[in-house]
Amino acid sequence: MSVGGHATVLLTEAVAALAVKPEGVYVDATFGRGGHSRAILARLGAAGKLVALDRDPAAVAAGRAIDDPRLRLVHSAFSRLGEALNELNVGQVDGVLLDLGVSSPQLDTPERGMSFRFDAPLDMRMDTTKGETAAAFLARAEQRDIEKVIRDHGEERFAHAIAKAVVAARREHGVSTTRQFAALVEKAVRTREPGLHPATRSFQALRIHVNRELEELSLVLPQCVDRLGAGGRLVVISFHSLEDRIVKRFMRDESQPPKLPSRLPVRAAELPSPKLRLVGKAMHASDAEIAANPRARSAVMRAAERC
Repeated sequence: MSVGGHATVLLTEAVAALAVKPEGVYVDATFGRGGHSRAILARLGAAGKLVALDRDPAAVAAGRAIDDPRLRLVHSAFSRLGEALNELNVGQVDGVLLDLGVSSPQLDTPERGMSFRFDAPLDMRMDTTKGETAAAFLARAEQRDIEKVIRDHGEERFAHAIAKAVVAARREHGVSTTRQFAALVEKAVRTREPGLHPATRSFQALRIHVNRELEELSLVLPQCVDRLGAGGRLVVISFHSLEDRIVKRFMRDESQPPKLPSRLPVRAAELPSPKLRLVGKAMHASDAEIAANPRARSAVMRAAERC
């Protein structure tokens, strides 16, 4: 499904993994352009409810076009999932969906500054109403901090050279646009990966840092489990290895009994039950979906059920 210029990845698979009950209460914590939300609403009955969150005001504005009393759309980062549900007087839910990363409209809108395909202000914020832009970070950060962000969040082996180039450039003219930053990276990256623009990893790293994407993910996952009722499903779609590593470890740890001191005299039957049960194996987009939407290539979906 393509909605508002955004092709929803793993749409059928994600909604199937949620096992939507007609009278259930669900959370789409990453509304985007509403592809998953529309599919969930199509499976809900008259008594069902869907709470959708998005930190991007443009996504929330686009979502106002859905005229459905079963939907409550909230402008909020998903790290506030628990607070948002409390404000709506929603308790336990039957499923939570997280579709991580950046949406096509964010990438394809030049003024968002998330792509080196356009020359635009280096913004990169998902929520344009608050927070520091990527340009502001590059203007004030120490070289070692820029290097750490690009190395850790972009897994870029030329992070030192890129950070050094940024600091040198800002003494002369600053680094305030996407093209300026991309040009610096191109000069600093000595060898190129086939089929990958030399600035790809650095743009990803800056975006992740500016939006605190990994921190947000680590904050929301425990809240999802706390809100799920028995049998409720958590479904997460990740788009790069750093996200998927967090999701995989979290689901694995929560699907095992709590670890107790090794010599504690406790029988296996007396151990507390794990909170989650893994549902199936990690799922990837099909060849047909990737052919229709190349951005689905890196998608990984994982699902778990509340015990």
